[in-house]
Amino acid sequence: MRLGFFALESGLLAVVREFGRVLLEAVLNAFEPDDPASLPRDLWFQASGYRRREKKTRNAHVATLLGTIVLWRRGYRSWDQGERAIFPLEMLLGLSESVSPALADWLGRAMAEAGATQDRVLARLKQECGVAMGVQRLRACLEKLSEALSPLRQAQQVDVLLDALKQAQTSRGNRQPVLSVGRDGITLREYTHRCFEVATAATVSIYDRAGQRLTTVYLAWPPELGQATMDKLLTALLTELFARWEGPLPRLAYVADAGSHESGYFDRVLRHLRHPRTKKRLKWTRVVDFFHAAERVWSMAEALFGSGTREGHAWARRMLKLLKKPGGPSRVLHSAAALFHRRALSKTRTADFWKAYRYLQKRTKQMRYAQYASLHIPLGSGVTEAACKTLFTQRLKLSGMRWSRRGAQTILSLRMILLSGTWQATFAVHLNNLYPTELQPYAAAHQNPANIAA
Repeated sequence: MRLGFFALESGLLAVVREFGRVLLEAVLNAFEPDDPASLPRDLWFQASGYRRREKKTRNAHVATLLGTIVLWRRGYRSWDQGERAIFPLEMLLGLSESVSPALADWLGRAMAEAGATQDRVLARLKQECGVAMGVQRLRACLEKLSEALSPLRQAQQVDVLLDALKQAQTSRGNRQPVLSVGRDGITLREYTHRCFEVATAATVSIYDRAGQRLTTVYLAWPPELGQATMDKLLTALLTELFARWEGPLPRLAYVADAGSHESGYFDRVLRHLRHPRTKKRLKWTRVVDFFHAAERVWSMAEALFGSGTREGHAWARRMLKLLKKPGGPSRVLHSAAALFHRRALSKTRTADFWKAYRYLQKRTKQMRYAQYASLHIPLGSGVTEAACKTLFTQRLKLSGMRWSRRGAQTILSLRMILLSGTWQATFAVHLNNLYPTELQPYAAAHQNPANIAA
């Protein structure tokens, strides 16, 4: 009986899918009338004219969620020789690479998921949708989708942050809401030369009055010398957020390690950033990631006591607890300096000690962890480091993967929209933008002076 039930359910699914495919094909082919005289003789599109063809032609490779269908549509030939014909029905349906919008949505989500590969997605596409597609067509579809969604990403991410800020303002707690910005780098294997280069990720998080993280939006960019594009993306996101937020400003924090790009962005851009409406300079709290500071404590312990010693382990544990207390960084440095002068260390261990010591010494003002904790400011950049893992490692650093900058950018653009929780809203705006507003009958377009000038 169980085998019969399994066979019945599987068979019904196949029948329903095939019925849906046939119905969809019939509905789409009924959109365009058979009589060519009922359609405009000439069309105007993107400052060019097109003449109607009398016969419909066949597109036998329209991919949909229900399978591949045959679409009969009437083309319009360009007035200029050598130009490609256009098919208004396909444009109005929003087909891209002969892929329906619903299937493009499915493909974008599938390729942006963790662990996805081209082969796995194409196999799923064949099994779940009954569509056979080649790698080149898949890549072309994803590139066009990425190019269409990327300009819409920022506005939708700001919407999510604004909703979180409203929720944070009305939340219970005795502290001010916090907007925390983070940034970090991660190596990514480049395709042509097979070398490893540094890509970058950034996060913007909202914390409520009780210190609970409400939401995080993600930014990512493939390897680039100087990381100027990430500077622009992050600055533009924050600027639009402050311009659209009309309530009291949350506490602003920048939590990152002390790397050159991370610190450079704060020194060059963030600390000088002004409110887009009031023009007043924004006040940021710079926090050096606690866990990078902790690494230096362990390095000093190893230099002072030797590798893996019980005494060194106990001292490092005490110092890590001390680091989170008022005046902690200075007290840790005093303890370390006192121990150093009691010991005769080798040249190598002395150099390791002073390297770690000076890292803490130069940044004590950015390590006031007791104060940060009392204000519910994050002490560590764990959210951003986790973003590097989710954005890059779980998708772009699978076994044997190498990436061109263009290919990495395509996937990252889709992935940061998906992980930010803005996919549905962003794709909805994209669907509204698919309507070809420039496509008009020639007579109507010719009456528009702007079109004539074009």
